[in-house]
Amino acid sequence: MNESRLVDREAPIGIFDSGVGGLTVLKEIFKILPFENGVYFGDVGRTPYGGRSKDIITEFTRQDIAFLIEQKVKFIVCACNTASSVALEDIKKDYDIDMIGVIEPGARAAAERTKSGKIGIIGTHATINSNAYAKYIHEIDPDLKVFSLACPLFVPLAEEGYIDKEATYYIAVDYLQTMKDVEVDTLVLGCTHYPLLKHVIGDVMGDDVLLIDSGEETARAARDILSESNLMNPSASQTPCPEGEQKYFVSDVPERFSGVASRFLGREVSRITRVDISRY
Repeated sequence: MNESRLVDREAPIGIFDSGVGGLTVLKEIFKILPFENGVYFGDVGRTPYGGRSKDIITEFTRQDIAFLIEQKVKFIVCACNTASSVALEDIKKDYDIDMIGVIEPGARAAAERTKSGKIGIIGTHATINSNAYAKYIHEIDPDLKVFSLACPLFVPLAEEGYIDKEATYYIAVDYLQTMKDVEVDTLVLGCTHYPLLKHVIGDVMGDDVLLIDSGEETARAARDILSESNLMNPSASQTPCPEGEQKYFVSDVPERFSGVASRFLGREVSRITRVDISRY
């Protein structure tokens, strides 16, 4: 953070994702920072980012960030695994505002907590193909063994609410047998949709495997950065502590977003604004 930049500590935290999955990150952030205000942008009109070129992903990420900066946010969380792995590191140095992605916090937590040295990563094809989690983990400890696996069906299952369905369990069994065969003791949920299926994944993997929720780890990292940078909302010291206000923006179809968002957050989300992200 450039110390010459004056920041309103009551300003919101900005969070963006290519769709709705980042809401699981938002949920974790405001679970531990309930007094903070927030602005969420879901680029549902152009989702998914995975499968697009690096140039296009970078362009989309810059537009998402530009929109949040216009909302006068004090800190930005890239809750998109694809944007975090492909674009964020190159982009963040161009802005005078602190940013964090979801990959480094999850990778660091896995590297620190594994006991056997065998770590599994599950995510979308784009995230797995980027090899971003493995790169971060090996920067911390090159001797750790990392096994990566794409589980693309988990995303529609989470969005459609197939959380407790028998079919979901059997799909998880089929996907995760590879991770059981190599005997990982730590499994990173490398997609923001996957926490909704955490109990199913946990049932399949068993009690001896630690699940790392990148959303939870990102929330803790965001809290630490805000604290170290003296950017915490001053209302945190009030008794009782007032709850912050959350605003939601999307690039398309807010009606469907409302239903999925309510499922992801466990509460009704009705005030959603559509924006023309192409003008940023």
